[in-house]
Amino acid sequence: MSMRAAVLEEYGEPLAIESLDVPEPDPDGIVLEVEACGICRSDWHAWQGHGEWADDQAPLGQVLGHEPAGEVVQIGERVDDIEDGDRVAVPFNLGDGTCRHCLNGHGNVCPEGLALGFEAGAPGAFAEYVHVPSAEYNVVSLPKGVSSVETAALGCRYVTAFHALCHRVDLEAGEWLSVFGCGGVGLSAVQIANAVGANVLAIDIESGELDRATDLGAATTVNPAAVESVPGAVREATDGGADVSMDALGRAETCRQAIESLDRRGRHVQVGLTGSAEAGSISLPTDAMCHGEIDFYGVRGMPPTRYDELLPLVENGRLDPGRLVTREVPLEDVSERLAAMTDYATEGIEVLTDF
Repeated sequence: MSMRAAVLEEYGEPLAIESLDVPEPDPDGIVLEVEACGICRSDWHAWQGHGEWADDQAPLGQVLGHEPAGEVVQIGERVDDIEDGDRVAVPFNLGDGTCRHCLNGHGNVCPEGLALGFEAGAPGAFAEYVHVPSAEYNVVSLPKGVSSVETAALGCRYVTAFHALCHRVDLEAGEWLSVFGCGGVGLSAVQIANAVGANVLAIDIESGELDRATDLGAATTVNPAAVESVPGAVREATDGGADVSMDALGRAETCRQAIESLDRRGRHVQVGLTGSAEAGSISLPTDAMCHGEIDFYGVRGMPPTRYDELLPLVENGRLDPGRLVTREVPLEDVSERLAAMTDYATEGIEVLTDF
C-alpha cells in the first residue's frame, strides 16, 4: 500500500510529491492517518538546510512535517493502551519513554529521543500516514471537542509557548510579558498569557500581525519602525521594563532587545531558533544580565506528559488555536507556503488538510 508524501530533495527547492510505502508500526509504535498537519517556521528552517552548526540539519530525503493530528489505523504488538480509531496528537519531540528524563516528566529533552519530521529515524507528517515510535509515551489522546485542525494549530507553537510561559518562566497574573515576533508561536504566547491574566506587549514590524495580537488580548503593541529604541518603548509602556520577555524569532537583534527590555530580576525565554546569519550563536549583554539578575531560559516543545494541562483549556474555550488558522492548504502547496515564510509573507497559522 502506498501513500503520498512531500519529500525534501534539495534545500530551498520545492518539495517532491512522491509515492512511498505506508509505514508499518514497530512493536511499540502506531501508525496515524494524518487528518491535519501544521506548517511551521521550524519546517522552513529544515527546508532551508539550517541547523548544521548544531548537528541538527534535516537530511535530504526527509519527509517533513511535525505537527500532526489524526486517527490511529495500525498498532504495534506491544501497545495496549491505544486502540484503532483513537483520535490523537503527536508531539514533535518524541521521547523513548524509558530514560531518566522521560521518567521524570521531561521527555521533550530525551537524549535518545527523535525529532518528528527532522531526522531520518522519524519521517514526518507531510504525508497521508505517519509512524509514531514509543507510542504509549508519546501519543496524546484528543478530547471529543477538539478538532484535528485545532490540534494541528496547537502543533509545536502553542505547546512550546505554553511550556515556555507556564512551566519554564512561571508567568503570573499581573506581570508584563513582551513578545518579540507575532508569527504563530508569538501569537500563541499572546493568547496564553492573556488567558492566565498577564499583561502583554507585542512587538512586530507588520501592522497586521500587531492588529491580530491586539485582537488576541495584547494590552499594547510596538512597531520597531515607529520608535527610536524598542527597549526604551517597552520600558516606557511597562513602567520600568517587562517581567518576562520572549524572542519568538531567533534573531540576534530581537534576542538582545528582548533582554534589554526587561526590568531588574526579569526572565527571558528563547523560543525562536537561529538562522544562517547567527548560525546558532547570539552574543548577549552578560554584564547587564548579572547586574540586574536577569534569567535566560531555553525551551523545546513540551513533554507529552503535560498535554493534559493544555488540552482542557482548548476544550473549554479558554484557548482557541483555530482562531489563528488563516489558510488550509493541499499537499502540493506546502512548498509555496514555506517559500512565503522567507519574506515573512504568511499570517497566523497555515495547516495542511488535503493530502
